[in-house]
Amino acid sequence: MSNHRVHLINAIGNIVGESPVWCQKRQRLQWVDICGKTIHAFTPTTGVFEKWDTPDLVTAIGLRVDGGAVVALRRTVALWEFGGPFIHLATPEPDLLDNRLNEGAVGPDGAFWVGTMQNNIGPNNAPTEISKHSGAFHRVQMDGQVESLTPAEFGICNTMIWPDDRTFICADTLENQLYRYRFGEDGLETKKSFATFARGLPDGSAQDFDGFIWNARVGGGCIVRFAPDGSVDRIVDVPCQLPTSCAFGGPDLKTLYVTSARFGLPAAQESHPREGALYAITTDIPGLAPNLFGISRTRTGVQP
Repeated sequence: MSNHRVHLINAIGNIVGESPVWCQKRQRLQWVDICGKTIHAFTPTTGVFEKWDTPDLVTAIGLRVDGGAVVALRRTVALWEFGGPFIHLATPEPDLLDNRLNEGAVGPDGAFWVGTMQNNIGPNNAPTEISKHSGAFHRVQMDGQVESLTPAEFGICNTMIWPDDRTFICADTLENQLYRYRFGEDGLETKKSFATFARGLPDGSAQDFDGFIWNARVGGGCIVRFAPDGSVDRIVDVPCQLPTSCAFGGPDLKTLYVTSARFGLPAAQESHPREGALYAITTDIPGLAPNLFGISRTRTGVQP
């Protein structure tokens, strides 16, 4: 366990809060509510919260080098100016009509990486059963070109971390596994188990300056910091059952913002203000600034 301070920022009541990302330029946090079909923003210096509606389920958001955003909707990836229309960019899986997009983040190559899964959201946001492992990871370039990176073998694609130019770490929530891939000449290869943990299941993650991975444990009410070798460094309890993802922010990137959900909880618990809230954890280790869509940060010339 650890003695990190956990702050309730806003009992905002997201159904499935997800995909937090910090904007260095605006000094603002952005995230989505998948089932609420909304994109949210919070500026800590002013305390101002903002919200924009989306035309469909919205599963992830990344930031562009020109100041706009790239957004994963139910089945499509779109370009978006804050407050403007959503401009179609790509449909990663046009033939897999039972799938939807899920986790998404901009990679060090400047592309938008997105994972998929069998759709589990029914009418009126009722949970539906996942009966197959049909998810895969893809990346979308600025011109809309889509490259499939893995076979369709994931239950729920989650977590996107690039510890270096030749490594990609991801998760399959249904399997309670984080995986490590190496980049080869033909793309992602050599899939190996990176870490597992008994409490909760792996959802979204953030990497800190020391190369450790902070992983939200949905159903476990905690954030786990994994060392680069996959061992557990520390556990931070949070006052909600379903933490979904996390991102470093603040002027010094030492605040870990945590989104949460209330999707699928019993009615009595679902209405509790701590579920679906936004939290912040004060850390002593800075995180990394997010990658931006349209600019490569790779150091070796390798195109992951």
